Amino acid sequence: MPTLSDVQNLHDEVAAWRRHLHQNPELGFDVHETARFVAEKLASFGINRIETGIAGTGVVALIQGRRGDGPTIGLRADMDALPIEEASGKAWASTIAGKMHACGHDGHTAMLLGAAKYLFEKRDFKGSVALIFQPAEEVELPSGGLKMVEDGFLDRFGISQVFGMHNWPGVDVGKFAICAGPMMASQDDFEIVVKGRGAHAASPHLSIDPVTIAAQIIIGIQTLVSRSTDPVDSLVISVTKLKASNAYNVIADEVELAGTVRALKPALRDFAETQLESMSRSIAKAFGGDVAFRYRRSVPATINETQATT
Repeated sequence: MPTLSDVQNLHDEVAAWRRHLHQNPELGFDVHETARFVAEKLASFGINRIETGIAGTGVVALIQGRRGDGPTIGLRADMDALPIEEASGKAWASTIAGKMHACGHDGHTAMLLGAAKYLFEKRDFKGSVALIFQPAEEVELPSGGLKMVEDGFLDRFGISQVFGMHNWPGVDVGKFAICAGPMMASQDDFEIVVKGRGAHAASPHLSIDPVTIAAQIIIGIQTLVSRSTDPVDSLVISVTKLKASNAYNVIADEVELAGTVRALKPALRDFAETQLESMSRSIAKAFGGDVAFRYRRSVPATINETQATT
């Protein structure tokens, strides 16, 4: 295979692509300009098989190697940004109000374009490489990845394995981190509406105080990980939202709690859903209140296939 210096020669070009993408962020499935930019670059490299519009705005291109038959391996990058206002002051900062590539997908897309150009120029491999540009990584299910799979691109391109990567600021430059099995946690969210009875704050005895109930529920939730799961298992439950009355002298009828659950094992998602509801209902009942509970499963854990990672 060609040496690393051949890749290094692409550095300035890839950096320019990344800065262009950073200046022009798009959200979710609405990445039409980004997808157009990607497709035009792929075509400019000389790649002939390019399919656009997968799951709306996904792009897949195929490069056939020169060394004979072999499997088709997929390389994947995400293209969407986040609804965040950029305040970096960089020359290549976002030009779109309220949108920013704050998670590095501009870098992912630029890197995969660089890989596409390099691989097409050399083609010194057996089989084929499919270049997968996915929209809507940052949205709730159905995400762009799931929608692209449902659109059938894996079968159309005959892809046997898919490899992706994500920038990680904590890893030293030039190094990669990978492992077999669970690599990144699943993502779920929950909402608990604590129902009590409102009253004036000076007459708390006339209320069923949902704020007090909510406080007890939050404290109880902290024990689900520390006292009810195996210490070697990875589970995170965080309460991130608490909303009650807007007045300082009113005990509200209801309090809203919300948060996120991250787990590496499917069984821990089941545990979290069951126990969050059971605990919140039990605590509310003990104080004379009730709860409305909702648990929404979003993205499953990334579980790396053993052979591909070793």
